[in-house]
Amino acid sequence: MELTKLKGLGEKSRDLLNNLNIFSVEDLLMYYPYGYNVYNISDINKANENEQIIIVGKVDSTPIARRFKRNFNSLSFRVFTSNKLINVVIFNRAFMKNNITPGSDITLIGKYNSLKNTFTASNILLSKIEEGSIESKYHLTSGISNKQISKYVDSALKENIALTDYIPEEYNDRYNFINKREAVYYIHKPSNIDEIKKAKLKLIYEELFTFMFKINYLKYVKSKEEGKEPKKDKKEEVDKFIDSLPFSLTTDQIKTVEDIHTDLISDKRMNRLVCGDVGSGKTIVGVIASYECFLSGYQSALMAPTEILATQHYLNIKNLLKDTNMNVELLLGSTKKKDKEEIYRKLENGEIDLIIGTHALISEKVTFKNLGLVITDEQHRFGVNQRNSLRNKGNIPDILYMSATPIPRTYALTIYGDMDISLIKTKPAGRKEINTIIKSDKEIKDVLSLMLEEIKKGHQVYVVSPLIEESEEENTLTTVNELKEKLDIAFNKKVKVEILHGKLSKEDKEKVMDDFKEGKTKVLVSTTVIEVGVDVKNATMMVIFNAERFGLATLHQLRGRIGRNSLESTCILVGKNDNERLKVLEESNDGFYITEKDFEMRREGDLFGTRQSGDMSFKIADIKRDFKVLLKTKEDSEEFLLKNIKNGFKNEEKYYKIIDEMKRLD
Repeated sequence: MELTKLKGLGEKSRDLLNNLNIFSVEDLLMYYPYGYNVYNISDINKANENEQIIIVGKVDSTPIARRFKRNFNSLSFRVFTSNKLINVVIFNRAFMKNNITPGSDITLIGKYNSLKNTFTASNILLSKIEEGSIESKYHLTSGISNKQISKYVDSALKENIALTDYIPEEYNDRYNFINKREAVYYIHKPSNIDEIKKAKLKLIYEELFTFMFKINYLKYVKSKEEGKEPKKDKKEEVDKFIDSLPFSLTTDQIKTVEDIHTDLISDKRMNRLVCGDVGSGKTIVGVIASYECFLSGYQSALMAPTEILATQHYLNIKNLLKDTNMNVELLLGSTKKKDKEEIYRKLENGEIDLIIGTHALISEKVTFKNLGLVITDEQHRFGVNQRNSLRNKGNIPDILYMSATPIPRTYALTIYGDMDISLIKTKPAGRKEINTIIKSDKEIKDVLSLMLEEIKKGHQVYVVSPLIEESEEENTLTTVNELKEKLDIAFNKKVKVEILHGKLSKEDKEKVMDDFKEGKTKVLVSTTVIEVGVDVKNATMMVIFNAERFGLATLHQLRGRIGRNSLESTCILVGKNDNERLKVLEESNDGFYITEKDFEMRREGDLFGTRQSGDMSFKIADIKRDFKVLLKTKEDSEEFLLKNIKNGFKNEEKYYKIIDEMKRLD
């Protein structure tokens, strides 16, 4: 049902709701509150001073508005409450003057000073509320208020909208869940806490059941895929290649290579996630896999999220494969048209054995002769559509995902339940632990001294800022341009400082990175574009400004750009000293531990990066908080799937909708 068919909702409000991803009345009903205000009314005669209370009463006088400064005003009036006439003052609400009239009911939230007989309000409700009444709180966007959303939801609840309950009846009965319509009503308009609990339990289970149904369906479908031709068993030649490498593989790398080899020579399509800590050596595992495919006569493709990372992969991998006959090429969005056409031609006739690139690889013009392996680096940065566009370019190619977000195994097995998981925890020999220290803005002189000491040793420094340029909304944050200016002044322009960020042209990025790699630039000021992949072994210090603005997983990723050698390395987090989150990084270099702590402190959407269509995105469930429910839905959805998939969900047609959505994504 269209939004504008609701009473009192016009095109302007529709557009604002669209900004919240609400496009229909059904979407509005599924736009669940993130929290609630529970109103417990106090007797002003029993209130303690400086205690925030809620009172109800009647307005006794016409409000008087006073303006002190351009952006500061007050509104004062009298209210009769608990057999007492009190003075009320509220700041910066002068616009409410005409809505507050003598004799009208009012609810006030704030603090009462009995000596001055004055109630300083922090909020006003222009009606009398009942004891214990509950107000739903919604995430908002500019131009729309909580009151408006609540009003639109009220209208939507009055409509007879058909709501599909995705929980099979047997599980509704097993767990004694309330029905879907009741749950949706209670979640928006509860009259007590018990109703909220019942609604949440029902809706959280439903959301997680649907999610796990998708995961288990994918797993089932992939296990039944036929037609994949097993790769030839070239283990002996692969082992010779591994022995020729200028370094030894770690125990975890060897185990992962063995897992991949088993997958490649199987008649079942590989669908494996290689999950490793920063600097654990995931890339070489992908290189070995592509070499094994080459020996079997197949092409491979490696897709990376940024041009910087793709280019670095190309240079490193080309060097690693220099003594083989593999032809490796690079395809980027910024590759010249003439060069692109030549690469397209070579891919189609099989002259290229390994193509490395960005989203440019999923272009319709890219056609392979015999694609046998698809490697997606930093897989969580691509949506399902993007990953599948590349996968579908081959005849059932094997799939290898790589992620530097070290997800704890328990979560990985559930969240990525349709994939096989290989974890790489051990780091290559010779790597030293990175020292991490927290400094406040007031200690900037100490930070500059530490930077200068490192530069005098002949080493280089990364400096990271959250922003490219100043914006009105975030004018408290340090920008890369501002940092460069300050560092130039601090070092009297005797130290070469350069800037790197995503908005630079390809040529400028390459020039900046080349100068840094060659040691010409001593300090590289950058945004998080260096978070993954950038590898300069002489860089031994990283300074991250506004560190509290980043998630722990991101900070750990950034920190992983240093310590890529046997030299002592230091990461300085410039932020708030009392920030508990930052202290986790001071305590540990273990990415799996850090990610688990990040998981506890932040929602899963933050942890796993930007979500795109088809990826995990929950309206009411929370992976960490509801993990036990998730495990239960995993078990129940597997049971339900195996019981019904053979008869084609004969009496469960609603599941075709979920399956059809998944097929469209595929």
